[in-house]
Amino acid sequence: MITAAPPKSAWPLLLGGLVGWLASVTLLVDKFKLFTEPGFKPLCSIDQVVACTTIMESDQAAAFGFPNPIIGVVGFSVVVTLGVLAVANIGFPTWIWGGLWIGLVAGMGFIGWLIYQAVFQIHALCPWCMVVWAVTPALLAIVTGQLWGRSKGVLQVIMEWRWTVVAVYYAVVILIVYIQFQDYWRDKL
Repeated sequence: MITAAPPKSAWPLLLGGLVGWLASVTLLVDKFKLFTEPGFKPLCSIDQVVACTTIMESDQAAAFGFPNPIIGVVGFSVVVTLGVLAVANIGFPTWIWGGLWIGLVAGMGFIGWLIYQAVFQIHALCPWCMVVWAVTPALLAIVTGQLWGRSKGVLQVIMEWRWTVVAVYYAVVILIVYIQFQDYWRDKL
């Protein structure tokens, strides 16, 4: 079955993909500059806590043997491509929406690991990484609605509660970051 995304889903899919892609490209460019330009300091390295450099130089920044932002550039390129086509009202077979959904679920799993590593192991935050942390669950919710919007039973329940799950995810991540870095936030206020 071929379905086209309604404008209320197509535009956020495209915009979310673009935001994630831009954050990933920025991270990748900065990572390459760290390799090639001695003394380079990314703009997002502000202090010891908000420190892209600390994150980029960690072992976790190349979890699969290459810079993690490459995964974001490739993955978000797919989202942007499908978003452009969706905005043009071109429909896709269910398997394409399903593949995108599986990719976003895998991305969320990887992001969960990266959040843990950044907050509890590296003890630093990367603003561009946090943009990816924020945009991916929203994209997953959009694609979940597109994929299962007319389902019945358990899938309907998942579809209806998807934005609540996203809100809980945001709240938990914000709470973890606040608690872990509370001395930092107190000094800034």
